[in-house]
Amino acid sequence: MTTRAHRNLHVPLPGALHDRLRAVATRSKRPTTSLAREAIEAWVEERERQAVHEAITTYATEMAGTAANLDEDLEQAAIEHLGGRRRKR
Repeated sequence: MTTRAHRNLHVPLPGALHDRLRAVATRSKRPTTSLAREAIEAWVEERERQAVHEAITTYATEMAGTAANLDEDLEQAAIEHLGGRRRKR
């Protein structure tokens, strides 16, 4: 497996935010840069999850009631399964 080199990013922070970040880093005995990297990664991952959710919602809304909609037999089986009823064959 190959590893990519880290790239640097200069992010000016307001003094109060920088002080808060350094205080958290000190309390947790971890480097400030590690905490900042983790926060940025979590933020980016959340944006990506939101984008996927929005794409699925848009697709489902556009396809509702069309031939691409859920198969009726499959839908009925799911309803029966969730309702705890057995399906007659």
